[in-house]
Amino acid sequence: MMRGLFGPLSLWLMTCVVSMPLVAASEWTLTDVCPAGFHQRDGGCYLQSFYSGYRSLQDSGVGGLKTGLPPLREGFSAQEIDLGRLLFFDPLLSADGDMACSSCHQPAKGFSDGLPGSVGRDGFVMHRSAPTLWNVGFLRELFWDARASSLEEQLEGPLFSSVEMANTPAQLLASLRQNANYPGLFQQAFGGAGEISLEQIYAALAAFQSSLISLSSRYDLYANGFHEVLTQPEIDGMNVFRSFVARCAECHTPPAFTNQQIAVIGTPEPEGMPLDIGVEAITGDESQRGGFKVPTLRNIELTAPYMHSGRFNTLREAVAFYTGGRGHAVPEGEHLSLHWHIWEPDLNDRELDLLVAFLKTLTDQSFMPVLPQKVPSGLKPVATQILTH
Repeated sequence: MMRGLFGPLSLWLMTCVVSMPLVAASEWTLTDVCPAGFHQRDGGCYLQSFYSGYRSLQDSGVGGLKTGLPPLREGFSAQEIDLGRLLFFDPLLSADGDMACSSCHQPAKGFSDGLPGSVGRDGFVMHRSAPTLWNVGFLRELFWDARASSLEEQLEGPLFSSVEMANTPAQLLASLRQNANYPGLFQQAFGGAGEISLEQIYAALAAFQSSLISLSSRYDLYANGFHEVLTQPEIDGMNVFRSFVARCAECHTPPAFTNQQIAVIGTPEPEGMPLDIGVEAITGDESQRGGFKVPTLRNIELTAPYMHSGRFNTLREAVAFYTGGRGHAVPEGEHLSLHWHIWEPDLNDRELDLLVAFLKTLTDQSFMPVLPQKVPSGLKPVATQILTH
């Protein structure tokens, strides 16, 4: 039945395997091979994907099956990406040496952490969930409230927040410069004499995060002509998703599955918690009260709980919210400027189940980076468990 798929798919899989990072010649020698899914050109790593040749842009409509992707942060060297990989899992970047970037962005949980509110220093619980980092290099703005316009700007938040990693720029630089291994690694990645700078730290981490690409799901195979990979219920769910009844694709626009806009949808807060005013706190614009950035749905199956506050534990609960009636969860006394896509589609139980089935076809971690079992600081790397999904 799937005979026609295996020829082109086998060739594609062989390309992925060849692109995997090689084992370094010595323990702390950075690889000169680009990550899976990237090819090397002019000293930089550039993405190869099914969507690379499509000229139509995502923001020109609701996203056809062969719509092009937004621009990606790419062109980083293989060494910069590999250095960022080591830094990402190294708790040396935190004030007390007990947290890493991977504490809240765990590979086994879709580069989120499975919590409604991430846990920071001394057990402090944040009021928002950790978003996935898959495909983060395509995003124009970061954080739920879109307050950062680059990965480098975003990184400064958790690194130096007193309730998260709680470091300071001076301590971060001192820790890396005094380490026996990191100066040589920064020299490999950036040249010079290995004099580490904040800009180099941010660049390496941004390089690694931009390499986290998820575009090879069963949905992507279907969208690019291999129709045998989806079941009929999954195809039916895709049709519900793209319909002008459910209107999911108008905000979660393929192939990135986000339109990167701010939406006020009126999701409920956790029991007993006040309204999170979201983007209004950043812009002062009352029309954006309760507004948040539309998240990607890539690997959504792995990143429960859902919404900015982790209010819904399952995908079924999350999709059912949209058919509960416009504004049904807005707190009494609040008058939010709800997004015009939020209405009353009146989907039945079967259609909701079909939507969930389709969303699970977006799961893809085939380009998972090599998870380090050691890091240059000598500390124990954080959240590098073997994936079981």
